[in-house]
Amino acid sequence: MRAIVYYAPGDIRVEDVPQPVCYVDGLLVRVEACAVCGTDLKSKLSGNPRINAPLVMGHEFTGVIEQFGSDVIRNGGVSDLQLGDRIVMATSVSCGKCFYCKLGYRNLCSDLAPMGFSYPGGMAEYVAIPGRALREGHVIKVPASVSAIHAALAEPISCAVNSVSQCDIKSGDTVLVMGAGPMGLLNAVVARASGAQKVLLSELNELRRMQAAQFGIDKLIDPANESLADIVKTETNGIGADVVIVAAPAAPPQEEALSLVRKRGTVCLFASLPVGKSELKIDSRLIHYGEIRLIGSSDSTPQHVEKAVELIASGTIPVERIASHTLPLEKIEEAFTLMQRGESLRVVLVP
Repeated sequence: MRAIVYYAPGDIRVEDVPQPVCYVDGLLVRVEACAVCGTDLKSKLSGNPRINAPLVMGHEFTGVIEQFGSDVIRNGGVSDLQLGDRIVMATSVSCGKCFYCKLGYRNLCSDLAPMGFSYPGGMAEYVAIPGRALREGHVIKVPASVSAIHAALAEPISCAVNSVSQCDIKSGDTVLVMGAGPMGLLNAVVARASGAQKVLLSELNELRRMQAAQFGIDKLIDPANESLADIVKTETNGIGADVVIVAAPAAPPQEEALSLVRKRGTVCLFASLPVGKSELKIDSRLIHYGEIRLIGSSDSTPQHVEKAVELIASGTIPVERIASHTLPLEKIEEAFTLMQRGESLRVVLVP
């Protein structure tokens, strides 16, 4: 089959590889679509020590079940899954046994094994889903009404569901999202769906701001030429945003966020900073005297993916705008170019 294989930084190949064999306790899925994530681009540019190279890339995929493993059949199958069902995954597969899994924080599992990192991923014609993923509830059925292109967005949307759910957004809140890349936009639209009355979005890149204009943002801000602090004060009657979600992978906005949120508000650090460049200089007095909640958000659980599928199926998330480009596997380099230029939101590959 055709697949995109990661070998090393700068060495990603589209090549013929053997079709995977179904795990006896798992599933074989014919891939219909796989979105290209910012993590995939970072892996190409800088490498990723988590990838068990050489390995098929891709974790934002959807497909239809073509085969159940022999043990699955022997044990009576899976009650909510049948051959031909379209599925997505919570693709960071948890162990179900560690301290964090037992608390329900499967995204923080001590022994995570992500698709496309530990197991071969979905940038291919077929993907084998391991029994561990099936046992721990990481395989989620998608309604037939949801197209494959849109279903492939369930994983990134689930990450926004995780961050927004941690922010405890209430009806009528003002939410500031810093960074209007694909994940910033997803955080903005999920925040709106969670009750935010006003959503502000700051972004340095003019093209990104132009793209964001189609998502019903209340105020788009160019922080290079406008005072972000003054605008936030004006929009909140001088109080500050109830929630600030930092989706820009840079230190300055993470440091600035504490001065933009109201007292007893929440700052969520959604975007990760590069290794070696992740230290921040923050004013701890703002946290102390303002009783500010400073939280992080990483990945998602099966429950977050289920909520993402629900949001897609209900039409709450404008997935048709998020999936800005569709390309064949052979054009992965074009996908990376679109991402680097900021011309795309989500590029979806179709085998």
